[in-house]
Amino acid sequence: MDEIVNKVAASGLVTIDLEEFYPSGERVSIDLSHQLWQGLALREKDFRGWIQSHNWSQYKEKHVSVFCSVDAIIPAWAYMLVASALSEYAATVVYGSIFQLEEVLFRNVIDSLDVAAYQDKRCIVKGCSNLPVPQSAYTHLVVRLRPIAKSIMFGEPCSTVPVFKRG
Repeated sequence: MDEIVNKVAASGLVTIDLEEFYPSGERVSIDLSHQLWQGLALREKDFRGWIQSHNWSQYKEKHVSVFCSVDAIIPAWAYMLVASALSEYAATVVYGSIFQLEEVLFRNVIDSLDVAAYQDKRCIVKGCSNLPVPQSAYTHLVVRLRPIAKSIMFGEPCSTVPVFKRG
């Protein structure tokens, strides 16, 4: 009998599954609309009172997005005060939506990747995942890999879409 050979394993292809790099930790949001006076404006004295009395320790080791869900003018210092209070506890603090938080988390992971492991490799970026991987993560990964990879493909080893090939 002939030995069964795994042609994918023998091909030298390196599969990168962004789901494996999914940043752990709970994601939460703080909506500053709840701090607006009459739903319209932020009053500094009241806001500073909320900053002082709020239980910031509940955000310990969590990834936090800070935003305002209504059309109101929120001064920059308000977001700065929240970030300052959160910085003692939260793992990550981002201005923006929970979606923007995911983008920042993945950008940080991809920026910290040791891309030297992909030097002159034929890379396949896996396309399907069970966890929410933002499109921006795929884009940023290609930008990081392109200078060093021999080729970059998208999909599964049995069915890939070419993205880049060094000439």
